[in-house]
Amino acid sequence: MSSNAQLSNRKLIIGGFFCLIVLIYVVRLFYIQIIDEQYKLDAQNNALRRNTEYPVRGYIFDRNGKLLVYNDPSYDLMIIPRETKGCDTASLCEVLQIDKKEYLRRLKKACQAPNSPRKESIFEKQMSAKTYAALQEKLYRFKGFFVQKRTVRKYPRPIAAHLLGYVGEVSKEKAEKDPYYKEGDYIGITGIEKSYEAELRGRKGIQLAVTNVHNKIIGRYMDGKYDTAAISGKPLYSTIDMDLQEYGELLMKGKRGAIVAIEPSTGEILCLISSPGYDPNLLVGGKERSKNFTKLYYDSINMPLFNRALSAMYPPGSIFKLIDCLIAQDDGLINRSTSYPCQRGYPPMGGKPKCHPHGAVDLVGSVAQSCNSYYSYVFRAIVDQRNYPRFVDGFIHWRQKVMTFGPGTRLGTDLPFDKPGNVPSPEYYDKIFGKNSWRSNTILSLGIGQAELTLVPLQMANVVAAIANRGYYITPHCIKGIGIQKQINSRFKLKHYVGVQNPDYYKNVIDGMQMCLDGGTGYHSRVKDLVICGKTGTAQNPHGKDHSVFLAFSPREEPKIAIACIVENAGFGGTWSAPIVTLMIEKYLKGKTDRPEIEKRMLETNLLDSDKILAEKQ
Repeated sequence: MSSNAQLSNRKLIIGGFFCLIVLIYVVRLFYIQIIDEQYKLDAQNNALRRNTEYPVRGYIFDRNGKLLVYNDPSYDLMIIPRETKGCDTASLCEVLQIDKKEYLRRLKKACQAPNSPRKESIFEKQMSAKTYAALQEKLYRFKGFFVQKRTVRKYPRPIAAHLLGYVGEVSKEKAEKDPYYKEGDYIGITGIEKSYEAELRGRKGIQLAVTNVHNKIIGRYMDGKYDTAAISGKPLYSTIDMDLQEYGELLMKGKRGAIVAIEPSTGEILCLISSPGYDPNLLVGGKERSKNFTKLYYDSINMPLFNRALSAMYPPGSIFKLIDCLIAQDDGLINRSTSYPCQRGYPPMGGKPKCHPHGAVDLVGSVAQSCNSYYSYVFRAIVDQRNYPRFVDGFIHWRQKVMTFGPGTRLGTDLPFDKPGNVPSPEYYDKIFGKNSWRSNTILSLGIGQAELTLVPLQMANVVAAIANRGYYITPHCIKGIGIQKQINSRFKLKHYVGVQNPDYYKNVIDGMQMCLDGGTGYHSRVKDLVICGKTGTAQNPHGKDHSVFLAFSPREEPKIAIACIVENAGFGGTWSAPIVTLMIEKYLKGKTDRPEIEKRMLETNLLDSDKILAEKQ
């Protein structure tokens, strides 16, 4: 082929290439200008407003279908800083009841982030209906401002704040990590609101609105062709008995502590109470919410925001003896007729730990009378048994068996921020006393639920639920159904078997628990026509007066409720916690209470006042 022909071919190829590029540009311009509406939307930004349609947050119901949480309409005033030229700021400040300095501070904040003068952000959140109405009348004078409709949580009864949790603004870090959220959005912070945020929040929608020169919406762009509808959050059906929850909170008013009740056969939490608490409606709204939160947060004496039921780690005291009794039977170290001497304390250690006078008792009597001496013998028998060549191996065996009942581990509940409690390890004691320098008598207090041993109230309730079930528990949870189909996580149906399975051993312990109320340390809290199996505890508190503890279940056969209560600095378990627990069992199983004098004393006594007086004297 000649050089002229080659040159001609190259010209054709190059010319064809440029023609192709031109054709592509022409087609693209035709598509942009004639077919694609998106660029029309961008060109008309001054007349269009892109509104986020926030979904209705899912409702929460109690186990009987009663409404625990619903929504009320709320309104946020939004600002687009670059469009505020010509805004009547004086009138806006008057409506919002702020001064010019505060207005400028908020405007500056809205302009700080990159490109934020072009973006919408919240200027005034959760306005009252009165403020919203006043604003609507003058909105045409407030250039660059518009109202965003939202919803806020409402609570028909002022209860269950720690269980339900609250909703707050999403953090900057969360908004950066999760594309669903942007700053100013609301998110569950604690409780059910946090654990089930994904189910409750729903899905946002988008609406393109046409505005006029007076900043008022006059319609939807293209009849909503480019809108997407918001999808409401799923309803949650909780395990909570609303009436029992409310009654428990009334009984704990003026007291510091916690109550947790569980349905043993299902692991469903019937009530979860932390006291002192607060009205969940206090953490709803704009300015008032901020003031209320600050007040609650800085109450360092009562700590009303602290969820004691899940996060306060207490020494369990004598209720822990039930676990030791089961382990010792399972190891073949004691039986129903085994008795030990009690000389108002543990004789080999000079009467320490101390005990109230009752003389020698057998296994059933040791539970009913809560004998410290008996369980000092039992604890040493478990950890010193000859099956293990080294003492530490016996201690490890005891520790592992204890942990199968739940102490020392997070139970895996569907509520956030639960603590594991503490079952001290051999390494801990090696560090404290030196390796091979400690023995069973060194840590004797563990046998009666003291020393470094701690449980959270949820674990206490779980222990008694496992005993009520004769050897297993189902992970405690507070939601039994999600959405219309009422789906539930399969892990809340699994049985967790503890380290003792022989039903005869449980019978012996339960006989003692029944006797506790029939003639033992819980006698004054017995309930006519109900068989209640319980155990008192007085948990020594190194920082002050002892804590009052009691756990129980009822009925004895096919139990419907297992419950634990701790009242801080209240003394003997039989004095405060036992009456509270048995009143709640009575209320739940019978629908009423028949002990008006005891109920009146529990409802009207304010132990916090006595704590305050004692603190002032000290």
